[in-house]
Amino acid sequence: MTTADDLIALVRTYNPNSNQALLRDAFAFGAEMHEGQFRHSGEPYFTHPVAVAGILAEQQMDDATLVTALLHDTIEDTKASFGVVEKRFGREIAELVDGVTKLTNLQLTSTQTKQAENFRKLFMATSRDLRVTLVKLADRLHNMRTIKSMRPEKQAQKARETMDIFAPLAGRMGMQWMREELEDLSFRVLNPEGRNSIIRRFITLQRETGDVIQKITADMRVEMEKANITADVIGRAKKPYSIWRKMQEKEQGFSRLADIYGFRIIVATEADCYRVLGAIHQRWRAVPGRFKDYISQPKSNGYRSIHTTVSGRDGKQVEVQIRTREMHEVAETGVAAHWSYKNGERVENRFAVDPVKWISSLTERLDEDQDHDEFLEAVKLEMYQDQVFCFTPKGDVIKLPRGATPIDFAYAIHTRIGSACVGAKVDGLRVPLWTRLKNGQSVEVITAEGQTPQATWIDIAVTGRAKTAIRRSLREEDRERFVRLGRELARVAFENVGKKSTEKALGTAAKALAIDGVEELLARLGSAEITGRKVVTAIYPELEHAQGEEIDQGRAVVGLTPDQIQQRGACCQPVPGERILGITFRGHGVVVHAIDCAALADYEDQPERWIDLRWQDGTHGAVNTVTFDATIANDSGVLGRICTLIGEQNANISDLKFIDRKPDYFRLLIDVDLRDAEHLHRIQTALEAESNVSTIVRHKDPGLAALGAGTPRREG
Repeated sequence: MTTADDLIALVRTYNPNSNQALLRDAFAFGAEMHEGQFRHSGEPYFTHPVAVAGILAEQQMDDATLVTALLHDTIEDTKASFGVVEKRFGREIAELVDGVTKLTNLQLTSTQTKQAENFRKLFMATSRDLRVTLVKLADRLHNMRTIKSMRPEKQAQKARETMDIFAPLAGRMGMQWMREELEDLSFRVLNPEGRNSIIRRFITLQRETGDVIQKITADMRVEMEKANITADVIGRAKKPYSIWRKMQEKEQGFSRLADIYGFRIIVATEADCYRVLGAIHQRWRAVPGRFKDYISQPKSNGYRSIHTTVSGRDGKQVEVQIRTREMHEVAETGVAAHWSYKNGERVENRFAVDPVKWISSLTERLDEDQDHDEFLEAVKLEMYQDQVFCFTPKGDVIKLPRGATPIDFAYAIHTRIGSACVGAKVDGLRVPLWTRLKNGQSVEVITAEGQTPQATWIDIAVTGRAKTAIRRSLREEDRERFVRLGRELARVAFENVGKKSTEKALGTAAKALAIDGVEELLARLGSAEITGRKVVTAIYPELEHAQGEEIDQGRAVVGLTPDQIQQRGACCQPVPGERILGITFRGHGVVVHAIDCAALADYEDQPERWIDLRWQDGTHGAVNTVTFDATIANDSGVLGRICTLIGEQNANISDLKFIDRKPDYFRLLIDVDLRDAEHLHRIQTALEAESNVSTIVRHKDPGLAALGAGTPRREG
């Protein structure tokens, strides 16, 4: 184990004026408090705090941070208290240790609401003193370096937490070396096969081409000497996870990936950076579109460098970063540059930008009154990538949006694979098609001849590519049925305004709507791509407001202030004649709910957001959309009779969506435009009386509580 003398010797290399007595005292106190405690590996527990202090000393951190590292687990795991630490080491160090303890106790992988609150606390703690986060990041780095001693399930949990939270946080704070190592250590746990595959390919490539890095580095040094530029040239193969991410971004296999090597040229002055750029471009051909000047346009975290990609030796593309020594320190250590010492003095780096400004602005913007979901979404926008990347069995990488399923994965490979999908294996285990994929998983698609896309896949898929392909296939498969249904919907829509649905009328409507023929018009009508009202008004525009002329919805309810914008709740779709109340949201928005809406339970502990409302007199002529959930017999003409019944009640079907199809029944959602509660009751009664209707209920979805059912409207 590293001794106190070893640690002090390391610190004295950059800070000869460090407080050796303080470091020795902290070392002795930590060793005493952790006496008799052991890690999963069997080592004495105190080896961990010492290793964390060593990581921070390598970043040339101040004495207070190093002492905090040595003591960071004492308040949590030993008999030491805040008061004991404060009395012995002072208020500053006690608060830092307490801050690290609080961060350690955050359950960052729990439920979404608790996770949002934990993020809020994390950022609040970070904004008070960034050294708390530096110690926590070093703590996580050492734990990841020694993770093999943990149980496999614990390894996976910690690795995913590191990949999702701590690695992005390190990157956001400009500590790129730490981010890369945390990502690669997590990658080793989450996808060892993928990582080993990349390493094997590296070995094969080196065997075939020799030491490319050494050769190109030598070539660059020769060019620097020719240009009379003093420079350090550093070459390296990029880390396996970085290579994997490149494969994701470019959607290429390893064999087609060009810039797997990176080179840094570090010089004395900014002017030398541009001289180096000229020398490099004179010697090698620049790759178009791969030049970025972050010196003239720095990143928000202070990062400065020139990036260019050139075709190097044997035509291999290599990435070159050109920067000064000061720029390099900021690029590598980020926020740690604010606390580092050299020769006993704090280093002032003119390029360093304090990331606390970003964190402070985030905590100010996301104040305590904001919804948990809104806070978490904002944090994800700030910190998380919005994509997941998964492997095919051959090791190729497929890039998908978060929330994607095996169906999206299958269609991302090829439309034919997606359409023939009957199942999937994730990391070797059979999973349902609605499973949400996670970063680093290996996915195998199982296909079968004769399989065609199912209607339920529309709701399972999240990518536009998959949804479009599924809809196209369903439309082609069900075209004949959609044409029959469309003819019934058209008949009802025309009869509802006293007209007849003749072939000539339908042909005229198709022409007016720029649709290729009557059959295509009916197919689109039957598949709910267009509504019966739109077909009718295409040739009779004067009838557009014939059914239930819509009044000013801005005056639909009483009880709002002039600046408040009201929306009907999409969860319960209240209509005139029902008791209502409002829930306020940020930005003067009010969502109107029915008094019995199940979603209101979510706001029981926030009475200050409730508003007593009532319908304005005269609103019973307005058009309001209500969704019915119907289960009907799968017999000829049943759907047509249901459409007729709704039309006979002077209501219009604005949308129709099948959510389940079986040989003996259909289940569907029907959006009906109606006037008020009485009108709704008449329609529901008429449908319940139909013998081929098994069930007909009003569809309500508490999950849509914060969404309005229509366009926001301003009161008054």
